[in-house]
Amino acid sequence: MPEKTNSWVRIALFNLFLVAILGAIMRYKIGYALPWFDQKYLQEAHSHFAFAGWITHTLYVLLIRVFRSGLPRINEVVYRRLIMANLFSAYGMLLSFPFQGYGPVSLAFSTLSVLTGYAFSWYALKDAGRLAADHPGKNWIKVAIWFGLLSTVGTMVLSWMMASHHYNQNIYLGSIYFYLHFQYNGWFLFACIGIFMDWIRTFNPDLRKIRLSFMLFALAGIPAYFLSTLWANLPAWLYALVVAAASAQVIGWYILVTVLRKNMANLKAAFNRMVLLLFLIVALALTLKLSLQLGSTIPGISKLAFGFRPIVIAYLHLVLLLIISVFLLAFMTGTGLIRTNKLARYALIAFTGGAILNESVLAVQGIFSFSYTVVPLANEALFGIAVLLVSAAVLLFYSQSRVADK
Repeated sequence: MPEKTNSWVRIALFNLFLVAILGAIMRYKIGYALPWFDQKYLQEAHSHFAFAGWITHTLYVLLIRVFRSGLPRINEVVYRRLIMANLFSAYGMLLSFPFQGYGPVSLAFSTLSVLTGYAFSWYALKDAGRLAADHPGKNWIKVAIWFGLLSTVGTMVLSWMMASHHYNQNIYLGSIYFYLHFQYNGWFLFACIGIFMDWIRTFNPDLRKIRLSFMLFALAGIPAYFLSTLWANLPAWLYALVVAAASAQVIGWYILVTVLRKNMANLKAAFNRMVLLLFLIVALALTLKLSLQLGSTIPGISKLAFGFRPIVIAYLHLVLLLIISVFLLAFMTGTGLIRTNKLARYALIAFTGGAILNESVLAVQGIFSFSYTVVPLANEALFGIAVLLVSAAVLLFYSQSRVADK
């Protein structure tokens, strides 16, 4: 029997709805007048809450589920308190950033979020280490946690710059990209793969290939950060290392795909057609992401990519929406954490379709920006897509209520 949707998952879906609301307000403000809010403050609230309230909260819940199924006993009380502390800090950032940006209150809540992450990492690393030696997701989960810890170095540097009022543009940008890289490509990506590996462990997958794929991704993790700093005129040896890292990730992903293809019969038996389609979309999006990263090592392309904001925004949304968010929704649906009823199916299809449309419009904007051409009605289209995402998110949340099942 599929698992019943628990309260933590319903909170995660509600938080996704709040993230979508903030995104829609930002899109409305770009195309129309909305003087009551500062766009930069809204962006900070949107990003912080998306990371802490939606993705990190959901990953905490899913990782605890991995430990619960793979270990004889875990400290449920501590984990429950840590989830509550993370949610408290996330809602605090949601309510403070729109009104003061990086002010005393918002910084206090963001600091609490970081400290909570440290505490969770302490317990999660110990429990991950207790998983069976042949657990296919064990190393992915451990490195995900370490990369999450490493990402906070970027926030520390940013905090020091704000406190000391010593600003350096290159260090400022480098710190932001450092945090984003080890969140997006470290904590988020490795945790998602580790959680998925835990689910397919009963398929007896090829552990040798999974270990090889893990080694390629893990070894590439730190040097791949410099893909975000190609604008900084890197020395030749570091540039060569970056190219090697981007290539290693592509090879590692190819190896992982071969493992999944060999287990296609098991996947079809475990997941319904809609969930498999969502996983396919995630796989295609990840393939596109890794290919774009490899392509960005070409000097001319890297200058174009970092020189136009629509391209940067398109890349960030490709990872956050089409890869991480759609994966989490598909996984929770496929494993019964999200009850599958008619309304939930419609909501999932609408959300994924909205994410694809959003990426498509941003990509068109990025391509036309090379010639400094403004795409007609692009902002209006993006606002309409944002409304679609909000509608899908609220329907998905409502679909998990008892009323929706009647």
